[in-house]
Amino acid sequence: MAEKKNDILIRSYLVFTGFLLLGICILGKVAYLQVSEGEMWRSKADSLTLDYKSIEPMRGSIYTADGRLLATSIPRYDVHLDMKSPGMKAASFNDEVDSLAYCLANLFRDKSKEEYRRMLREARGEGDRFFLLKRNISYKQQKALKSFPIFRQGKNKGGLILDQTSRRERPFNILAQRTVGFSLPNKSVQPVGIEGAFDKDLSGTQGKRLMRRIAGGVWKPVNTENEIEPNDGYDIVTTIDLNLQDVAENALMNQLSTHNAEMGCAVLMEVSTGHIKAIANLRRNDAGEYREDYNFVLGYRSEPGSTFKLASVMAALEDGLIDLDDTVDTYGGKQRLAGGYVLSDSHNGGYGRVSVKKAFAVSTNVGIYQIIKRSYEKNPQAFIDRLRSMHIADSIPLQIKGGLKPRMKNTYSEDWSKNSLAYMSIGYESLFTPLQLLTFYNAVANNGKMVKPLFVKEIRNMGEVVRTFPTEVIADSICSSKTIAKARELLEEVVRSGTASHIKHAQYSIAGKTGTAQIAQGSSGYGAQKKYQASFCGYFPADKPRYSCAVVVYSPGNNVYYAASVACPVFKDIADKVYALDVEMHKELTAPPDSVVLAGPVLKAGRSVTANKTFRQLGMATKVPAYGWVRNDLKEYSPQAGKVPDVTGMGLRDAMYLLERQGFQVKPSGRGAVLRQSIKPGSTAEKGSLITIELG
Repeated sequence: MAEKKNDILIRSYLVFTGFLLLGICILGKVAYLQVSEGEMWRSKADSLTLDYKSIEPMRGSIYTADGRLLATSIPRYDVHLDMKSPGMKAASFNDEVDSLAYCLANLFRDKSKEEYRRMLREARGEGDRFFLLKRNISYKQQKALKSFPIFRQGKNKGGLILDQTSRRERPFNILAQRTVGFSLPNKSVQPVGIEGAFDKDLSGTQGKRLMRRIAGGVWKPVNTENEIEPNDGYDIVTTIDLNLQDVAENALMNQLSTHNAEMGCAVLMEVSTGHIKAIANLRRNDAGEYREDYNFVLGYRSEPGSTFKLASVMAALEDGLIDLDDTVDTYGGKQRLAGGYVLSDSHNGGYGRVSVKKAFAVSTNVGIYQIIKRSYEKNPQAFIDRLRSMHIADSIPLQIKGGLKPRMKNTYSEDWSKNSLAYMSIGYESLFTPLQLLTFYNAVANNGKMVKPLFVKEIRNMGEVVRTFPTEVIADSICSSKTIAKARELLEEVVRSGTASHIKHAQYSIAGKTGTAQIAQGSSGYGAQKKYQASFCGYFPADKPRYSCAVVVYSPGNNVYYAASVACPVFKDIADKVYALDVEMHKELTAPPDSVVLAGPVLKAGRSVTANKTFRQLGMATKVPAYGWVRNDLKEYSPQAGKVPDVTGMGLRDAMYLLERQGFQVKPSGRGAVLRQSIKPGSTAEKGSLITIELG
């Protein structure tokens, strides 16, 4: 029994000794780690819980030329609370938590006072060191927060932690949306527009802030201030004029909607500087709405059609092979080409033999081809070389990405054919973007000097100019001054008597060229279901050009596709608004020496009763008949029964009354006084006939 007891004691001593030795080893290892490797392990622990996190700077803003915001970064804040902040006393928290809950409920209006009070007490009870109170609040809201009970005691006592972020906003929504562009943190998405091209300038430089990782993997700032403050990005000042941009987009939108077009674009350039003052790009989406989702002006190439005829005729003029008074036969409006192909004019029967100037004004395909054929048939490459010498095929480096190179073939190109000279002369078998073609037209308006299109004119930092972008000259002259003068004469004739005569303006002159082209549909050629693009390229005022403009409408519907009806109205609408806004374009009003000053006001034709009432209110004596109708000169007018009344000079109300009283249907357009009526005054027409009246 004693031996058994001794055996148990020995075993107990051995176990005890083993544990004692193990404890001594552990203590020794701890001491070793503390003394010898302590610094290393403490450093490693800090590296796992402490880190310098990047602080994003405020991205620079993008402005219009007249100083209005196109894009800016709005500061936003995430609100966290340190509910175990060393200075936050329990008594102070309990005394003021009700007031704080009331202020929060009143500020955010998303929870009741009781819900906020319960939330704050629970977070305090759990000792949450980085409690998320609210995300994405505004600068104004965060300023209010700092004045609330508890929070106004500062970070140490109030526990308020504000984590600043920013959100990009565009005050004018889709205006120039694609040109302004975007640059996303996701590098897999290609940045576009000014945001993408000037991303480095806009971004600024990051700051650094020491952060500690706490429970849940959340990073919390260690100090109140940043260790390295971020430097905000620079501001970009564009060449865009907001008023003109709005005009261009509305004009384009209205015409696209009217003609149910697939897409379209318009771009307005300042002639002398190359500054892009407005640029609109619209495409119809699946919902039938027009949105700016692609920059067609600089990123979409197509065969320009008749707008290219300017370059063709200029080539022959520059080489001294033709003159404007030379004549050309249009052969009944059809010209047979190799392989059985036929070149046709839109005007049935052609125009007979006409001058070069007339052929250009009416845009006869056959006539223009005859000019180029007799000039270059024996040496087509000379035609190509002359075109290239005028820089129309140059690749223009732009300030923003997305521009495409023009394509213009040579006689040694694989796809050159016997008919290439014919088709190239009228704007086919070549590809240009609207901006490339406008740059060429702008050079003609600029007396031959070709300038680079500019979208950005300055970079600024806190209002101070850091960098400017002066006008860049691509070519001092694209051709001789003699050819430029004749080219301008051709473009003015198009508006004076040719395909764009309906956009003439009484106060300022326009020069330009219409273009209607079939759209190639890939490998299937031009397709059984033909699609068209309508374009107009020109400048104004024609005598002293200040602005050039290109308009292209792709795939118009409603069976209306000619440029005169589809693209010209957009150009005219833009030009009219620009003229109204730009006082420098207005001619000084001077009365001729022999002019007669009227003693009284000039009235619209209409009821004599109305005229008499007007003169009485002005205190003027008149000899206007008491009843009936009067003309503009206040002479009596008596409509004849059974005849079409003369309503020219009348306002819409009087004109409609007079015509409808005679039994006619009336379709008005425009506003103001009646300029024209579709059925001649004094003629006989059946009752119920439709009479269109144009007001202006």
